[in-house]
Amino acid sequence: MEKANRTTSVLSRLAVVGDLLMLQLVFVVISLGILTLFPAAFAMQRVVPDAISQEKPKLMRQFFREFRWAMKQFWLPAFGLWVGGVLLAFGLSFWANAHGPVRIFALAVLVPLTGMILGLYLSGLAILPAAPQTSTFKSLFRSANLFLLRRPLPVAGGVVVLLTWFALASQVPTLLLVGSGLVPALTAYALSRGPREKTSEDVSI
Repeated sequence: MEKANRTTSVLSRLAVVGDLLMLQLVFVVISLGILTLFPAAFAMQRVVPDAISQEKPKLMRQFFREFRWAMKQFWLPAFGLWVGGVLLAFGLSFWANAHGPVRIFALAVLVPLTGMILGLYLSGLAILPAAPQTSTFKSLFRSANLFLLRRPLPVAGGVVVLLTWFALASQVPTLLLVGSGLVPALTAYALSRGPREKTSEDVSI
């Protein structure tokens, strides 16, 4: 009986991994278009909890339904996020390779700004699965800001995770194929779960 339960547990975890990798593959294909990158990330974030819990079948159908919703609601802000991200990455790269005292001042501004933007992005992803269909970019931004203010340290840890992963991906670009969508999504999912509450089983007498 114990062996059967262990086998079932292993198969269940393999099913979760398979569903997550399938979502990542679809994300990579869809996000090749500039306008579709962030809507695809938003759609993935709304589907990831169901992929992990295995409570709802037909994840691909759900993903494309959420993608259509995200494109309809957020295509223009998503394009702005893409442009802003490219400009910020260019600025960091430029000043990191520059010389002189201006370089230090520029990096002292850009690095904390990048951390704050990534923190807001992770916070937005964290609250996205519970957001209603009528949500607007303004309402999501307000909710993400509140989430960040309430949980600054966990979000800061999530930013460190993202920056570490980006640094690794810059050295091993193939990591982008398996984690470009999953790493932010799973990091935000962990933030949305919060700390696990203690139960009577955790208390030793």
